[in-house]
Amino acid sequence: MARHPPPPPAPQLDGAPSARDRARRAQQLAKLRGETELERYDRNLNELLGELRVALPGVQVLFAFLLVAPFNQRFGTVSSFERALYLCALLLTLLSSILLIAPTMIHRLHFQLGAKAYIVHTANRLMIAGLAVLAAAMTAAVLLVTHYLFGPTLAIVTTALVVGGFALTWFVLPMRSRHACLLRDRQRDQTDRGGDERERQAPRRRGNAAVTAGPK
Repeated sequence: MARHPPPPPAPQLDGAPSARDRARRAQQLAKLRGETELERYDRNLNELLGELRVALPGVQVLFAFLLVAPFNQRFGTVSSFERALYLCALLLTLLSSILLIAPTMIHRLHFQLGAKAYIVHTANRLMIAGLAVLAAAMTAAVLLVTHYLFGPTLAIVTTALVVGGFALTWFVLPMRSRHACLLRDRQRDQTDRGGDERERQAPRRRGNAAVTAGPK
């Protein structure tokens, strides 16, 4: 009785790609670019550093504003709620600075140790966390300023718009595109595996056909 190969697993719509899928995709991209694994990690690290140069000035400006604000004469008139908002924004900005600057320290501590892969993957996670915390810090700062200047009603409306803008442009749209890319890559991988399996089965089927058609 002929044995049929098991069907490929159905594409998973949720969850992150497996380590094997990421490795295979990285090898395909490296082959297309004509670069070695080390060159790929160097390029990834340079891209991360370029993105950090965009993010860090915003963190620095916000942090400087929050550090100077208490020395303003009018700061003494803020309410207890606004003081709590100020502390929240200050601590969130500090945490964002720590997360975004951490890749530099990690890179220095692993200098010439051949751990470029660890540096790139860790820096990527830290940068995502740092940007998420930065979005929360900027939202808290906007809430603080608008609540102090215009009152609670306009502050709530403005903060809701800010949260919606961050959520849409920083998370929803990129994650939707990421989801579509992962689904496309899984379907392509399954198609490639199906083609490879058919190529492996073809000589076996031809051999079985030859045996069946031989002299009786």
